Amino acid sequence: MTHLTLVRHGQTAWNIEGRWQGHADIPLNITGVEQARLIAAELASSRFTAIYSSDLQRALITAQAIAARQGLTVKTDPGLRELNLGDWEGNLVSEIPTLYPVDWAERLLNPVDSRPSKGESVRDVSQRVIRTIAAICVKNPPDARLVIVSHGLSLAVFLCHIYGWPLSEAFEHIPPNARPLELEWFPAAVR
Repeated sequence: MTHLTLVRHGQTAWNIEGRWQGHADIPLNITGVEQARLIAAELASSRFTAIYSSDLQRALITAQAIAARQGLTVKTDPGLRELNLGDWEGNLVSEIPTLYPVDWAERLLNPVDSRPSKGESVRDVSQRVIRTIAAICVKNPPDARLVIVSHGLSLAVFLCHIYGWPLSEAFEHIPPNARPLELEWFPAAVR
């Protein structure tokens, strides 16, 4: 059994503006930097085996704040990245139906398997994130205490997997920025 502390990165300007981030490498805003400092302080009394992060700077900076309080180095893995939103990245959520009406209509009909142009589906990101976290757990001792810093939808699809929630509900389970989610996981449970 592996003890996982899942953390969504701190806030970015695009979170506030309602822009799709995806793989765009957006930095933390001032609030996000403070959130990273606060989550690091909150977790300071815990002892972790390792800290893993998406390689995108909003997650990496959050992870580095936690690692500095732990005396650890962050290990990055692009498998922990957010959903690749392709052509939608950088656009306001409210603009997508007008800018990409065909893609948007497909998403409404099939939210799990539809893809924005040049992007990936929710099912794609789910398979990638589950596979990545399982591989991370296998690399560590069975009783490891790991921090995984990632992104909203990436963590939501993992939570759907763990708790048996329908993948179609993933957007309803996006965790808040820079708040820890604690869970125990048996990596052999990958479906």
